[in-house]
Amino acid sequence: MRLKDKMENNEIHIIERILKGETALYEYFLNQHGQQVFSLVARIICNQEDAEELTQDVFLKAFQHLSSFKATSSFSTWLYSIAYNTAISAVHKKKFDTFAMDDTLLANISEQQVDETLNDESEEMIIKLNSAIEKLNSDERALITLFYYEEKTLNEIALILGLTESNAKVKLHRVCKKIYVLIKQEEV
Repeated sequence: MRLKDKMENNEIHIIERILKGETALYEYFLNQHGQQVFSLVARIICNQEDAEELTQDVFLKAFQHLSSFKATSSFSTWLYSIAYNTAISAVHKKKFDTFAMDDTLLANISEQQVDETLNDESEEMIIKLNSAIEKLNSDERALITLFYYEEKTLNEIALILGLTESNAKVKLHRVCKKIYVLIKQEEV
């Protein structure tokens, strides 16, 4: 049995025990997933204090709805879905301004151009990359965070964001092109 499968079986066992009244065991999930949930929320809303508060909200919601977890996906995927929806709702309430981009501009950019730019790991490029990511809207930042920082598969991302896997892939390619354009604009 793979380590990931053992972890998921262990988590299901812990959930069953929590639902039977051993609520102190919920701390396991806070320790296991707290930092990753915070990281996702913080990247979506771009505010440390709000991210801390929303992360607490995520774990409270997950605890309150633990009985609705059906194990059709991993617990972390279910939890990330709650985190994503909580953060997106917070962003929509604040109505942050985002950077919009013309579709025809993105269509004229080759995958090779994007790959060459985004694979540059120089310190200067990392600064430009982070600056470009900050200009993305909350959904786009979530997608980038889940794929590149949290290393979720496209299938997991699709489940978290409520998309089809092919739609998640298309959106990811589009966001990468958008980041490329933002980086190039900064260089001018």
